[in-house]
Amino acid sequence: MEPVHSLILACAAFVGSHFLLSHPLRAPVVQIVGEKAFSGVYSLVALAIFVWIYFAFVAVPVAVPLWPGFDDISWAAASALTLAAMVLLAGSFAGNPALPAPGAEAAALREPGGVFRVTRHPMMWSIGLWALAHLIAAPTGRTLVTAIAMGLLALLGAHFQDRKKEGQMGAAWAGWEAKTSYWPRVGALFSVGWKWWLIGTALWLALTFAHIGAGGWGAGVWRWVGTSG
Repeated sequence: MEPVHSLILACAAFVGSHFLLSHPLRAPVVQIVGEKAFSGVYSLVALAIFVWIYFAFVAVPVAVPLWPGFDDISWAAASALTLAAMVLLAGSFAGNPALPAPGAEAAALREPGGVFRVTRHPMMWSIGLWALAHLIAAPTGRTLVTAIAMGLLALLGAHFQDRKKEGQMGAAWAGWEAKTSYWPRVGALFSVGWKWWLIGTALWLALTFAHIGAGGWGAGVWRWVGTSG
């Protein structure tokens, strides 16, 4: 099998397994293995397919960009998007009623603060912005396949999550939907609080620096400070 075909198949399996295990297959699998074991099965399947994606991705030769990319303007735009993504990701773990944790319904009844002023799906949109940034900065065939798969999984997943939470939480989630937005409110990014900007910036600097070893070149500010050689 050609590496690019393996990558396409791996990405399709990643998206498909997430949707199947999160929705139609969740109840029967939980009935067989139990609620606690289900989380382990879900994580193990996701990890195995993600490893497959990684090895398939690196096996695909780097090709000529499909449209202009790899220039300073594209990388500056991508860097801004990934910084916003890291801020959303940092704040998504605190008081998120979408996470399967005790007190989720109580969190949905509170007034939205922090990154939830931007969107009720900050974790999903952080992945979506990451995918868009990669399409802008490195528009090659292998990036196109992977980024579209991850972006589709995140943003369609957020939509389906709304439907699932409406069934689970009823009025509590309906009220949360009324107070928040699916689509990001860009201007609200500047009112999420300095703590999330600080943590998000630290994450952004660390992960873009790690890109040097993982991708072979520096991302974010590291592109311009000479670290990547």
